[in-house]
Amino acid sequence: MPASPLLHPQFDPVFFSLGPLHVRWYGLMYVLAFALFVLLGRWRIRNRPDLGWSRNELDDLLFYGMLGVILGGRLGYVLFYKAGFYLTHPLDILKVWEGGMAFHGGLLGVLFALWFFARKTRRHFLQVGDFVAPLVPTGLAAGRMGNFINGELWGRVTSPDAPWAMLFPQAWHADAALVKAQPALGASLVQYVDPVSQQVLTGLPRHASQLYQFALEGLTLFTILWLFSRKPRPMGAVSGLFLIGYGSFRFIAEFAREPDDFLGLLAGQLSMGQWLSLPMVLAGVAMMIWAYRRKA
Repeated sequence: MPASPLLHPQFDPVFFSLGPLHVRWYGLMYVLAFALFVLLGRWRIRNRPDLGWSRNELDDLLFYGMLGVILGGRLGYVLFYKAGFYLTHPLDILKVWEGGMAFHGGLLGVLFALWFFARKTRRHFLQVGDFVAPLVPTGLAAGRMGNFINGELWGRVTSPDAPWAMLFPQAWHADAALVKAQPALGASLVQYVDPVSQQVLTGLPRHASQLYQFALEGLTLFTILWLFSRKPRPMGAVSGLFLIGYGSFRFIAEFAREPDDFLGLLAGQLSMGQWLSLPMVLAGVAMMIWAYRRKA
């Protein structure tokens, strides 16, 4: 007898409430990401005195990095994904509570913050990047877990018999639209009871791509960078490895992630995330070659 698809746990997006104040899981993941940045950064400062960093500098860098993540992530989403919409609805750019953050935009924002911090502290830009790179993947992991808790950014349709297949009640509107556009997918529809509304819904089994990204871009990339950066490396090598690792893992995970419905697959049948990841990999390779040739 074939196995039934897993059902998304349907977490309450609000972690706790204090009167009118609602603390959401997704916001809590941002707090966790910044807290891990500080804890891991202090560990590196304590165990790698040769890097020449202080706790005060780490705190300053966190402040600039937070601004870069939030402003860059939002503006990146606006420019890369929905430029036409926001051009006609400019005030909606401020509605960050409705969602819409892009990693590649956040990366650009962070790069600008690192450049500003490097000038302020009279460090080379790549020295700052090499210090920061191993601290980033845990924050990425926290963000992807927040996506999974919210039941958003679900994956592409997969076989109902696949052991990784999962039903996302939040996706039932998208499922209905997809079946209407591709009637052959009707054979994959599964009926289930939404644990929140207790309604009987019909949906498509999908990849839990948020967890794939949590494992690849978060845990695996953190392990690789942390081990690699434990010993002195040529300036730029750690930053280059981050770009290669993130770009490669994101490119792979995008094969299981549902493309944005307002974009779909672009030229060459790749998603926007994949097209934005390719330059990262190429830049990372070039950076590592430069770093080791410079050392030699």
